[in-house]
Amino acid sequence: MTMDDARSDRDGFAERVFASSLGYFDILSIHLGLRLGLYRALADRGAMTSDELADAAGIDERYAREWLEQQATRAIVRADLGADPTRFTLPPGHAEVLLDGDSLSFMGASIGQLMSLPAAIGAVQGAFRSGEGVPYEAYGKEGVEGQGASNRPTFLTTLPQEWLPAIDAIHERLSAGPARVVDVGCGTGWSSIAIAHAYPSVQVDGFDPDEISIQMARDHALEAGVADRVRFHREDAAELTRHGPFDVATAFECIHDMARPVEVLGAVREALADDGAMLIVDERTKDAFSGEPDDREAYFYGWSIFDCLPSGMYEQPSAGTGTVMRASTLHRYADEAGFTRFDVLPIEHDAFRLYLLRP
Repeated sequence: MTMDDARSDRDGFAERVFASSLGYFDILSIHLGLRLGLYRALADRGAMTSDELADAAGIDERYAREWLEQQATRAIVRADLGADPTRFTLPPGHAEVLLDGDSLSFMGASIGQLMSLPAAIGAVQGAFRSGEGVPYEAYGKEGVEGQGASNRPTFLTTLPQEWLPAIDAIHERLSAGPARVVDVGCGTGWSSIAIAHAYPSVQVDGFDPDEISIQMARDHALEAGVADRVRFHREDAAELTRHGPFDVATAFECIHDMARPVEVLGAVREALADDGAMLIVDERTKDAFSGEPDDREAYFYGWSIFDCLPSGMYEQPSAGTGTVMRASTLHRYADEAGFTRFDVLPIEHDAFRLYLLRP
């Protein structure tokens, strides 16, 4: 590398770090705006001055003005400088991304989940040194809520409307009549609820070891009107065999978090009926580490470093999978658990890959 190349590389990296700093402030300011109800006020009332926003949200005008001007510099809100005083507007598309929990473009919950990471950073630092892990509870209630709400639109729309109807082995069984489904790592319950809504004769049992998640899941099922057919158990999924047999098993974005994935998959295999099937949905990672820049892989690695790998390492011994679980890794887990057929389904999605396992 020549000296000119070195300078160019240095300057380019400095610019990249600066751009990342702007993104960091985006996350912080968006989180603040969500928590204070500033975006909601702008969405509900339209163009507002800083005085009007302060009055609507119950905050100080000087802080409201600083936040609005910062948001305008980042093109999150739009400023009408022709008005006196200046009025600020939240574009409808931005409001959907930040506030509409039913939209597939919703990212407001992801902001909250990202903001749960700093609370655990000390524990993560210690885990890096010790080789141990971080308890799930270290990420707090906001992390649980963020995880559940960020996947909710996909679970309530894409899962029942696109994914399940495209998987004959599952759709036909659930449509045929009474059937039992076990939802492994059910989290706050939206996947279980979606399945129950889509197939009225199905009974769903969701399993998750986290107390906060299970309580939220029960509340959500009650609100959704399916509590009579959806039951949630605060148990390790490895213990689910005593609740079987099940016709269908599902696991959404959770296998990579498990300390003992083979043990859990083995329990699912034992609990499945002979003609049963298991659907696994996990991150759409590359087939292998390439060493090349890739934004999607970098995003997965970010979650792995600060959340999924440390929480998955908390129980020992641990497989230490992490968010970036390759298809080949899951195939190996399935083989070791006793499944005889493993298929990567030809269903396209930007973030997720779907797998079908058969006993």
